[in-house]
Amino acid sequence: MPHVRTERCDGGYTIVWLQREPVNTMDLPFWRELSAALAAAEANPAVRGLIFASALKRSVFTAGNDIKELYAPRTSFDRYRKFWVESNQFLARLYRSPLVTLCAIRGACPAGGCCLSLCCDLRLMADGPGHIGLNEVAIGISVPLYWARLMARVIGQSAAERLCQFASLVGPQEAKELGLVDRLVPEAELLPAAESAMRSALALPDSGRALVKERLRGEFSREWEAYPAEEAVGAWQQLEDPATVKMLGAVLARLSGSSKRAKL
Repeated sequence: MPHVRTERCDGGYTIVWLQREPVNTMDLPFWRELSAALAAAEANPAVRGLIFASALKRSVFTAGNDIKELYAPRTSFDRYRKFWVESNQFLARLYRSPLVTLCAIRGACPAGGCCLSLCCDLRLMADGPGHIGLNEVAIGISVPLYWARLMARVIGQSAAERLCQFASLVGPQEAKELGLVDRLVPEAELLPAAESAMRSALALPDSGRALVKERLRGEFSREWEAYPAEEAVGAWQQLEDPATVKMLGAVLARLSGSSKRAKL
């Protein structure tokens, strides 16, 4: 898989490296590779945990969804529906996965990257330059329904409303205070700290932990997994709106002009 690489580690866990240069923009193939990595891990009885980490040269976990998948003049409803269903069904399955899941966040982690991290059991973030949040409103579209509800589950309704309504991206310290991340570590120590946390989590037997996770997350996760095809219809109408097209087109032009991959 060109954009996602898996590395089996001693101790029963796998590192899922996100490696789509330059900023890990998440397009349809990227989400499909993530889905395949999760399915392979869950099918392997020797794998009990997953760590998601960035393999990029720069300090970015992921810049979020690829704007080319959202910009109506360059895509189609059929393509968008596939993109939206694939990404959200992966996220919903990750949220209830019986595996121990951990996100090691280095640098920027907006939108889709933030939602991926919220689906994990544990979140560690490098204590340095970086930000995290669901900032879709900044480019004229709404935060997806279950993404916003998930954030409210993690940090509470009031804080989630503030961040989602006003496209707030918070730095590591505020993210820790809000509960968006569990722990801050120096960037050079991020992966060792993530692996140490994973080994500690795997010291517990899987049976009871996985059952508790299913009871707390299963119903919500399955509702979410069933919803994206329906959500795609309304979302596409929003993406076709001339005001949204104009705003996304301006963002795409700006990113192209600065020689960056289109991102959200």
